[in-house]
Amino acid sequence: MSTHPIEAIDLAALLCSRVCHDIISPVGAITNGLELLDEEQNEEMKVFAFDLIRKSAKTASSKLQFARLAFGAAGSAGAEVDLGDAEKVAKGYMEAEKPEFVWNAPRLLLPKNQVKLLLNLLLLSIHAIPRGGVITVSLEGGAPCPVQRIEAKGMAARIPPHIVDLIAGEISQSPDAHAIQPYYAGLLARDAGMVVTIEKTDDVVTFEARGAA
Repeated sequence: MSTHPIEAIDLAALLCSRVCHDIISPVGAITNGLELLDEEQNEEMKVFAFDLIRKSAKTASSKLQFARLAFGAAGSAGAEVDLGDAEKVAKGYMEAEKPEFVWNAPRLLLPKNQVKLLLNLLLLSIHAIPRGGVITVSLEGGAPCPVQRIEAKGMAARIPPHIVDLIAGEISQSPDAHAIQPYYAGLLARDAGMVVTIEKTDDVVTFEARGAA
């Protein structure tokens, strides 16, 4: 592992790959549904195709809206983001994921990188319970820097491999689109002046971000 920062051009390319990875599946399903409509004469199959297209389009839209806030510029430098917007895109994204989702965070205006960090930690928490379960997002304290806490509870709960090192900025010489997301979360945390900790107790993995002392 290396502590040298990744080149900006490589970071941009890998984050683009990460976003594409999320939307390839629903967009592919839309294409399949359209092909089925072109070829199929059976009315029941046409109904199935329309349903597939409708659901896949909703999933693709939700994932793109989430990516725009979690990875995109989300306003000008120094901008604040409404946590209500984060809640909306998070709930939309989680509709297509295995775990149940609970959002207990209050509606606040927070610096955009704090909100982006929260959404990126949410992505990491999904991998902590690969068999599904419940993910709960909560905040402790008010603006300008509340403690972020995400609890992932489920069978076979685990701290995803290498995630602690990646958040700390330790990355291999050949990172992939999966490794870049926790690395990016670490960049967000440091830019926001926050420290991320990850702990496992029984069947719960807790991701916490708080202001650096």
